Amino acid sequence: MLTAAHRLRAAAEFTTTTRKGFRAAKSLLVAHYHLPPGATGPAKVGFTVSSAVGGSVIRHRLTRQLRASCRALLPELPTGSRLVVRVLPAAAQAPALAVQNELRSVVTAVLDQAATK
Repeated sequence: MLTAAHRLRAAAEFTTTTRKGFRAAKSLLVAHYHLPPGATGPAKVGFTVSSAVGGSVIRHRLTRQLRASCRALLPELPTGSRLVVRVLPAAAQAPALAVQNELRSVVTAVLDQAATK
């Protein structure tokens, strides 16, 4: 699980990350990445799972799986960076391993995109 220091919770940070950051999308997940200028502190990760994905049980199960998977990805994120992962409705039917693999893929893609610009 992610520690409290690594969890993105403020609505303003979600908005800034999704509007000003880089974006990479796959069939199950979309990642938004933003590194604010002069940012310090730990990298933070947040999740957006709409009701279109499924009922409460399904949404929370996917969020728990993604939180656990993101813990392994934290060392790859620069200090002070923000990452928002949006879950698409197709993820509700996908196996957990497919969601985990796509998470790694989409985060790598968005970090590569940010590094080239």
